[in-house]
Order: sequence, then C-alpha cells, then structure tokens
Amino acid sequence: MGRIRSINISEKKGTEKKEITSCKVTSEGLENDAHAGSWHRQVSILGAEAIDNFAKETGIDIAPGAFGENLVVEGIDMSKVSLLDRFIIGEVELEVTQIGKKCHGEACSIFKRTGECIMPKVGLFARVLKEGVIHKDQEVEIIFKNL
Repeated sequence: MGRIRSINISEKKGTEKKEITSCKVTSEGLENDAHAGSWHRQVSILGAEAIDNFAKETGIDIAPGAFGENLVVEGIDMSKVSLLDRFIIGEVELEVTQIGKKCHGEACSIFKRTGECIMPKVGLFARVLKEGVIHKDQEVEIIFKNL
C-alpha cells in the first residue's frame, strides 16, 4: 500500500504543474489539467522515491509537478509496475497504459537545469477506468495484472 504525496495540475501544456490538495478525476483525467482528454495518457504518475533519488544525485530542490507529473506516489515499488496494472485510490481506478515518454528536452525545466529527466525512464501513464475524488495523503493500492 502506498499513498499520494502530491497531486499536480497545469492549465497549459508545456508548463510545470502546480500542487493542489484534492481533485476530481473524470473520465478524461484530472479536472482542470491541460493533459486531460480522450487518450491513453490521461494521468501521469511518478514514484516519490525516483524523484527523491534524482534530487539527491543532482543536488537540486524539486517542487511537486516539476516533471509534469499529476501524481507523486510513495511506498509502491514502481519498478515492478507493468502495462495494464491498476492503481486504486478510493473509488478511482487507473490503468497503466504507457511506461516512459520522450522528454521535451530544452522545453523541460528540469532538463534545462540538469541535462537529464526521469520521465523517459520511470514515468507512468494511465487512463481512468473509474471516476471519483482523490486527496493528498490518500492511500493507493496497486493491483498487478499478473498476480
């Protein structure tokens, strides 16, 4: 069992996301987030441990949403997550549809500062299967498709 460390949204694509304390999750993603829509990457997820390790290695302070992630989840080994695994957050259910994505390079503020980004390696993307409301510090359960 894990928990949500932060929930982050942005009004425009290509900008860092801002942290919020709770959010409605609709059939298209996080309400008021620029990346919500009818596609397979409605919600982006990063493991807190990956962010913490990156911050330690680079020596920079990383604000919630700096990688463009919607959810930062701690307490779950994200290296074990596979396609079609599901995250359960209260009544919300998310299904993993993609692992990693190309970094925006010079358009990415973290890449500009450090020359690297973790989203291509450990970023998870999911589609919404069940709607609801999520809150910071809420428990997150993972259901592995192969177990």
